[in-house]
Amino acid sequence: MRVGILGGGQLGRMLALAGYPLGLRFRFLDPSPDASGGQLAGLVIAAYDDAAAIDRFVEGLDVATYEFENVPAETAEHLGRHVPVLPPREALDTAQDRLVEKECFRALDIPTAPFAAIDERSDLDPAIERIGLPAVLKTRRLGYDGKGQRVLQDLDDVQRAWSDLGGVPLILEGFIDFDREVSIIAVRGRDGRVAFYPLIENQHRQGILRLSTAPAPGTDERLQALAERHAARVLDALDYVGILAIEFFQTGDRLVANEMAPRVHNSGHWTIEGAETSQFENHLRAICGFPLGSTAPRGHSIMFNLIGAAPDVNAVLAIRGAHLHLYAKEPRPGRKIGHITIRADDAETAAERLEQLRQAIG
Repeated sequence: MRVGILGGGQLGRMLALAGYPLGLRFRFLDPSPDASGGQLAGLVIAAYDDAAAIDRFVEGLDVATYEFENVPAETAEHLGRHVPVLPPREALDTAQDRLVEKECFRALDIPTAPFAAIDERSDLDPAIERIGLPAVLKTRRLGYDGKGQRVLQDLDDVQRAWSDLGGVPLILEGFIDFDREVSIIAVRGRDGRVAFYPLIENQHRQGILRLSTAPAPGTDERLQALAERHAARVLDALDYVGILAIEFFQTGDRLVANEMAPRVHNSGHWTIEGAETSQFENHLRAICGFPLGSTAPRGHSIMFNLIGAAPDVNAVLAIRGAHLHLYAKEPRPGRKIGHITIRADDAETAAERLEQLRQAIG
């Protein structure tokens, strides 16, 4: 079976690495000739809206998927005339627009921060009066890793934020005073079967995920079940197939949905070593119509991203239970170029190994 992947970055690369043992073959479409997935499979170098290139890309494919949610919906529709495109276009349409995404959560009775659509400068002041400060002003489309958003602490921040972001559709979201950030990774097969990985605790800095711990410390069965119910509603409503990630703010015993990603997700990278079946393999199993694999964790895992620079390989590999993943990407400030996962049989040992690693690589 041949799988086409829109996007040739690290997520596509890790999908291919997970799929080769299953006998799958791959082809990537990416605008960059340096896309790291090109080391592993054929790479069609073209813009995502290049119809002629898409026709070359789709030839001989059995199914297509994507590694990021900002694929043009028209591209997915064009591909869909030739092969199944999974997750379905409805998931792309929902995740690409923060307002549509929040409305989807609300319609499914999943709590969110208060929000308001901001199309003109005149919309902003009444929305602030209604929602209050602090708040976050975001572009409705194309924001990721903290890009396309500004925190409004007081009224002095409003005009500056509008000057930075105005001119495109925006959304104002109330600020959530949360205890921690968590995410759920879910998978749904073509037959409607669903499975869930344990809740993950995430730490962000400057809008970029830095560290994920799985299972999330201090998580009881009730909180896990709540996250699974929220995710199941989205999966069913969108007739979803593949991996879905939803990020939540935890406030006491409540989970407030922040955003979703209709793809394999950075907070699920620990599953490569830390779960019986990785998120990448389960995504491929789902879209190809294979039975889903077990999502049970193998002990405790801590994953942290390598941002901007690579560590000393020898120092990493000298730590027991440490697994290094480099993405074949040129280092530059703010760029994710790899990750390290530490796995252990218990949380205490995992934390000790993380501290050893931090001391070893600085």
